[in-house]
Amino acid sequence: MAEEKIGVVIHYWSKLGVAGVRLTEGKLEVGDTIRVKGHTSDFTQPVDSMQVDNESVETAGPGDEVGLKVVDHARDHDEVFRVTPD
Repeated sequence: MAEEKIGVVIHYWSKLGVAGVRLTEGKLEVGDTIRVKGHTSDFTQPVDSMQVDNESVETAGPGDEVGLKVVDHARDHDEVFRVTPD
C-alpha cells in the first residue's frame, strides 16, 4: 500500500470521536482510506463522511479544515496519509 501525506490533525474532540484535520496537499474524498500516525497513534480507516464548517462535503483539498469521525484517539500534530493500493 502506498501512502501520501495529505494533512495534520489540528484538534480532537474525544466525546464526539472527531478529528479536525488541516489538509496541506492533495485531495481527500469520501470513500478514501486514511492512516493517522503520530507518537502514540497509528490506525487506518475509511472516510465515511467529512464536514467543512459543519456542512457535509464529498471532496476537500489543500487549505481546507475538515472534521472526520475517527475510530481511535487522534492527537494534535498526528500526520494524516491517504492510503492507495499499489
